[in-house]
Amino acid sequence: MSIESIIQKTVSHWMQASGRLNDVVISSRIRLARNLEGYPFPLELSESQALELINQVKEAVAKAPDGPFEYVSLSEISPLERHVLVEKHLVSPQYVENPMGRGVAINDDQSISIMVNEEDHLRIQCFLPGFNLEEAWDCAAKVDDLLEASLDIAFDEKIGFLTACPTNVGTGLRASAMVHLPALVMTNQVNRVLGSLPQLGLTVRGLFGEGSDAMGNLFQISNQVTLGKTEEDILANLSAVTSQIVDKEREARQSLSEGAKEQLEDRVWRAYGLLTNARLIPGQEALKLLSDVRLGADLGFISNLELEVFNELIVSTGPAHLQYFAGQEINSMARAGQRAILIRSRLINADREEQRC
Repeated sequence: MSIESIIQKTVSHWMQASGRLNDVVISSRIRLARNLEGYPFPLELSESQALELINQVKEAVAKAPDGPFEYVSLSEISPLERHVLVEKHLVSPQYVENPMGRGVAINDDQSISIMVNEEDHLRIQCFLPGFNLEEAWDCAAKVDDLLEASLDIAFDEKIGFLTACPTNVGTGLRASAMVHLPALVMTNQVNRVLGSLPQLGLTVRGLFGEGSDAMGNLFQISNQVTLGKTEEDILANLSAVTSQIVDKEREARQSLSEGAKEQLEDRVWRAYGLLTNARLIPGQEALKLLSDVRLGADLGFISNLELEVFNELIVSTGPAHLQYFAGQEINSMARAGQRAILIRSRLINADREEQRC
């Protein structure tokens, strides 16, 4: 596996339309922050120390029984390739801005990535489709155990895992669910429903996590606090609240279907018509239209398209992906044209494949 094969594999495991509550929950993620004893936090690392850390991690992941992992040095790939990794949710947006002394280990189906020398020495991520927090936690815990068997992880008996940011001290665990909430947005309930989450120890972020905007009616819900709580407490709280949000979204969808079905169907089919006929589609408009069509598929208005197609297009229509596959940097107008071609081709082909079945 190489950076080319990682990028060429357009469908990561988390994009599959499987898992519980997958009509609303797109994916579940567990992220663990870990640091090594004897080294300063990444911001204070020397070049030689960063290299030592990288070599230790590479040796550790090479022992993975379920491997293989591919290690990608950020300084050895192009800025465009780095941003493709961001769009695939394998690394964070801030991580790629300074590539020196940084790299990421990625497994074959791209469900696991281990960022080295991000805010912490290690950021272990496990992504799964649908609402699968417990399974994602089991996955991340196994990777954590693998690394702990070879590395001296910084841990204090009183406060837990030591991290660069105080908000991660303790378990070092960030659990999140990416949810699709078009009906709550359409019925103007989303601010009320999500606005109460901070009081429950949760936070809401956009498509690419901290500092990003909510696009395409996609939101990431995650825990805020790691200190003083067990992993089980964090997962139970997020699971309970996310289940309630799913119920609210489903109720809003039902209300729209019963009270304004004709208008809703018209909105869905107009979006489908634009996506399958437009010649220029800007990025944010694409996500909005894909959200409407995905809602139509969830409600059964469009019965011949797999949900996986929409999960894939959320990623593959990003600017870095479009430019990578174009083989060069292209301006926003050219990207809008390439995006329209990709979406049109993918939806029409998916429609034909379903009809043949």
